Amino acid sequence: MRSSEDHLPLYGPGPAYVATILILTVVGIALSLTRVIPFAAVPDGAPSLAFKVLGALLIVGGVALWLAAVKGAQIDDNIEANTLVTTGAYGVVRNPIYSAFALVCTGAILICGNLWLLVLPFVFWAFMTILMKQTEEKWLAELYGREYEEYCKRVNRCIPWFPRNS
Repeated sequence: MRSSEDHLPLYGPGPAYVATILILTVVGIALSLTRVIPFAAVPDGAPSLAFKVLGALLIVGGVALWLAAVKGAQIDDNIEANTLVTTGAYGVVRNPIYSAFALVCTGAILICGNLWLLVLPFVFWAFMTILMKQTEEKWLAELYGREYEEYCKRVNRCIPWFPRNS
């Protein structure tokens, strides 16, 4: 039986991840707009509009995912109660809070319209993957064992998607 003291830290590596991707996004967009880095513009017309609409949808989706993860799943309470949450936002992605910020940052990049910045979402994904494998995934596997392993087989780490049947 797990004690209530034996739970994950409330914040874990999340603030470092979020701060890093926010800084990369803001700096990338600022350097693009000031032309310090090359600006490879999305072609005007339909492609530019599509990027802006997709960017706005990603931002709205990211905010909705964050709200579902933090408010809907009451994640802080569940961490303190030592409960592995696998439903709601956590049923479509294992790290919905981090994924939400990645979606918002990716949306901002798309709205900016510099094709060179499209490398950043891949950086966000790689950083999240490495960070989670080295920290939270180890902690959760140790804490919840087989239950967490089965959850990992069904639900993606970074990209919200329909859960797989196991």
